[in-house]
Formats: sequence, C-alpha cells, structure tokens
Amino acid sequence: MAKQADATPTNPRGLRDLPFQLPQVTDAEKRRARRLAAALAEHYPDAVCELDFTSPHELLIATILSAQTTDAAVNRVTPALFEAFPTPRAFADASPEAIEPYIKSIGLFRNKAKAVHAAMTTLVEEFDAEVPQNMADLLSLRGVARKTASVVLGNSFNINDGFVVDTHIHRLARRFGLIDPEANVQQTERRLMALFPRKDWCELSHRLIWHGRRACQARGKACASHPICQSFGVACDRRDINHD
Repeated sequence: MAKQADATPTNPRGLRDLPFQLPQVTDAEKRRARRLAAALAEHYPDAVCELDFTSPHELLIATILSAQTTDAAVNRVTPALFEAFPTPRAFADASPEAIEPYIKSIGLFRNKAKAVHAAMTTLVEEFDAEVPQNMADLLSLRGVARKTASVVLGNSFNINDGFVVDTHIHRLARRFGLIDPEANVQQTERRLMALFPRKDWCELSHRLIWHGRRACQARGKACASHPICQSFGVACDRRDINHD
C-alpha cells in the first residue's frame, strides 16, 4: 500500500522557518494586496521609521518608549537620554529612578523606565550587550513584544521575521478589507504576512504607517478623497471590495 502524503499544513517556501502557520489566502486576495502595496510605494517612496536612532539598542529603547506615545514625543526625549546613558551597560548600571527624569514627559514613563532598565540589564547579562538578531531572544526582553521585535529586526538588521502591527496598520488593514473586522493583532499580523511578500514586510509597514498618519487617520474624513482610499478603502468610503 502506497504511503500517503503528509497532510500536515505547511507554510509556503520562504516562510517555513516561522514558528506558526499562516492563514490560507487566495491568489485573488494576494493580487489585490500587491496592487495596494504598489500604490503605497508610489505615494510614499521615501517612507522610513520615524524614530530617531543610531544603533540597534537605541532603536530598541525608542520603540519600547513609543508604546501609546507618538514618535515625535519619543524623539524629543531620546537625545538627552542617550547622551546620559550611551550604552546598554550604562542603562543597566543605572536604576529605573535614574532613567525616569529623562522620559517623564511621555506617557507611562515609570513603567517604561523599568522596562528599559530590565531590557538593557538582560542584554548585558545574557547577550554580551548586543541586541539579538532573532525574534525569540528579543521576545525574552522585558517590554518587548512582537511589534517591537519586528521594528528592531527590520530596521536594524534587515530581517523580516514579523509584520509590524501598530494602531495605524491595524486600522488600515480593516479599512482596506485585508482582515476580518473582528481580527485581533495576532490574527492581523499573520494575515498580512500571508498576503504580502516577506521581503516587503518592513518597508510596507512604514508606508502603511505613513498613510495612516498623513491621510487615513482615525478621526476625520480626509481619507475619503485620497486615491488609495478611493481604490482600496472598504470602510473609508463604504465601497465594495473589488478582488480582481
């Protein structure tokens, strides 16, 4: 009797190193997603991470600080912060209370000071003060979830192991009909990873964020007249999805 093929689902080639299965998407959905990506690239060719940093550990800290805070607010406090604590070891040798005065103008500064101190302490004690270049080790640091880890990997090391899902991307994914309206952040990330080519995840996240900040904002109707929202916006202008 012939041996049956293994029926265990597997990710497509190029994605098999991921520790979880991605949802299945149709070819039509992929074609529509890639047309959206092309439109975003045309409108935002220069989109980049808007956090200021000069090293992987600075980006890691800035991203931790950016939770529920604007990038502009973070960029106002990090120059003095990084001057006072120029290395991971300098942060580790300090205390959360010593870090607090430098970041007190941003939200949740006490919790963030503790998270930064703990993350840098682990970095020094377990990783020789070097920012890890893989998702699992980054997730072992306090204050680091998949979004933060993906920001660091993509922008510091050009590694696409995840798709950044912040408030803008989650909102746009719903408005563009890329996800179920009730999808949570994890479901949103995995569907975006399935829809778009892996090599584009980091750059595409910047373009989505720029569109969310500059046009398709949470409040207001500015997006209704934007060409991208006119073409792809399901919830922006209440038009039906054209999958083909």
